[in-house]
This record gives sequence, structure tokens and C-alpha cells, in this order.
Amino acid sequence: MSGNAPEAGVLLVDKPAGITSHDAVARVRRERGQKTGHAGTLDPFATGLLLLLLGREATRCQPRFMALRKTYRAIARFGAVSTTGDPDGEITETGVMPDGPLELPVGDITQRPPAYSAVKVGGVRAYKRARRGEEVEVPERRVTVHSFEQLWRRREHAEFEIECSSGTYVRSLIADLGDAYCESLRRTAIGPFSVEDAGTLLSVADAVARISRRA
Repeated sequence: MSGNAPEAGVLLVDKPAGITSHDAVARVRRERGQKTGHAGTLDPFATGLLLLLLGREATRCQPRFMALRKTYRAIARFGAVSTTGDPDGEITETGVMPDGPLELPVGDITQRPPAYSAVKVGGVRAYKRARRGEEVEVPERRVTVHSFEQLWRRREHAEFEIECSSGTYVRSLIADLGDAYCESLRRTAIGPFSVEDAGTLLSVADAVARISRRA
């Protein structure tokens, strides 16, 4: 690459647990020395697909990539609740287990994002207010759950596959099932892009063509 400009496009990345999406973006920005954005973040505890947008042409297309449906695999733990809806919060054991089949919401629903979320409330990220001990009420939003399927259920755990619109908080979907929190979360797809193809760098034209074929 001596003397050549860094290659632009859409980079598929499999984010590990324990780092933020911003960390992943910053790492690629340092390595490649070019403008880098993203098309939707993941919580630090979550793993899976990030679309990193390299170069100005890709970042200009950010709204189109951000609007794509997301697919997740989530493992819920019942009989306990978390202040953050995930393993990083304060866990309270309740022992309350769901009785019978679970009602899994599908379609357009009203959802209140968790207090520990990146939504801005009064110009400040909700999670920053929550960490300061402030009472935080995040405004409700309309989201779409395209599919919500239980894959298995054993004692206090169950795994679900969820396809949903951009802006949906899977942690909230799990918490709304009862006394439960999201023990693990993995994003497996964003629109036509799969985590199985992590490491692939697509040109902007190729990435947009994939979206158009899927539409």
C-alpha cells in the first residue's frame, strides 16, 4: 500500500465482548488512517456484526445502512432482574419463573429504551445520567419486531432469535418477558450482511447493490 490512499468501503467486523463499538471504530481508524464511521452500535457485553464505514463515500451513505433490519441471538435468564438489562448491571434474584408458553411480541410495538442506553435525554446520554444516580425516563418509541422465535428453553434460560427494526432495544424485549434479563446477545446480521462474512471489505457500490437486491 506504499503511497496509496487507504481503500474505502464497508468493512464487516465481528465485535468481541468487553469493548465498545467506539473502541472498534477507533481501532480501525488508527490502523487505516482514514475517516471511519459505523452503521449501528452494540453494547459492550454484546458481540457480533458491526458495519464500519471507511472513507467519505461510505460515511455519506450512513443513513441507508443505519435503517437496515437487525438480527440477533439472545439468551435470557429468568428469575432475576438487572438494573441495566444485561450482566453488567446489579443483579437481583427474584426466583420468579414464567409459567407456560411465553408471549413473544411481533409487529409494531411501543418500547421504552432502558435508562442505561445511549439515547439522549435533555442533550445528555441516558446512561451518563443513570450512572450519576439521576432518575431517567427515556421517551417511548415505536419499533417493529419482524420475528421473535424461541429456539430452546431449559430451566431458567432460553434462547431467542429476533429480527427487528433499527432502534429496537433487545434488552427491553427480554426484560418485558417477565423477571428476566439479557445474559448474552449476538448480532448475526444487518440487512443482507452476515457476521459469517466478518473481515470482508466491500466497495460502497457492492454494499449498496446487496441492499437493493434484498429490497
